[in-house]
Amino acid sequence: MDLGIAGRRAVVTGASRGLGRGCAEALAAEGVHLVLAARGREALEEAAAAIRAAHGVPVTAVAADVTAAEGRQRLIEAAGEADILVTNAGGPPPGAWHEFGREDLLAALEANMLSAVALAGAFLPGMCARGWGRVVNITSSAVRAPSRSLGLSTAARMGLTGWVAAVAREVAGQGVTINNLLPGSHETDRIVALDRAAAEREGLSLEAVQARRRAEIPAGRYGTPAEFGAACAFLCSVRAGYIVGQNLLVDGGATALTL
Repeated sequence: MDLGIAGRRAVVTGASRGLGRGCAEALAAEGVHLVLAARGREALEEAAAAIRAAHGVPVTAVAADVTAAEGRQRLIEAAGEADILVTNAGGPPPGAWHEFGREDLLAALEANMLSAVALAGAFLPGMCARGWGRVVNITSSAVRAPSRSLGLSTAARMGLTGWVAAVAREVAGQGVTINNLLPGSHETDRIVALDRAAAEREGLSLEAVQARRRAEIPAGRYGTPAEFGAACAFLCSVRAGYIVGQNLLVDGGATALTL
């Protein structure tokens, strides 16, 4: 299927590895020109070089922490006009509600809500003026089915979810869609960190925790960044112009919901 986005320009944050990298790879495979951001310069440059070599598209790498205003501004200036924005930032640490205070909550809000809102606010006016645009936010399956250990992440991402629900309806008539992708357990550094934390809490081996978690997923395995990226590329495509303000689970069936 031709997704109809060859030659478009996309900004992808948290793009040096994991789900962000998977999204960047999938967009590059469709001929999309990329502006990639991540905090670690070395890993980001390596990812950019690999994507250029594999897909033959222009890739600009911007080493920046987009959870900070200065980093966002540097990315916005480097990107210029963008047709597609994919926001992605690592989640806050897991833990029980009583382990975190006000500053922890504010940090989570800045990383997992406000940074995405600020970046969308920078690029949406241009998308609307040109009559076409796509924004995809990588959030979490915990938005649909909260986890007891992910209270900070859930609170911040729920705020972003509410913002998208309102704003997506405002801009849809101008050819711009905003949607959220909700990952479950994928083969990323983040899931390893969560599994390791669970192993430490329960006095189990990492392997035992991972085997148990895989057994709880109807698909019987963790997802891959590549298949998550494919879902992202579709939402960014011309084929998805009638999908507005939605929260798409990509979790192997792990979240047991009817609606």
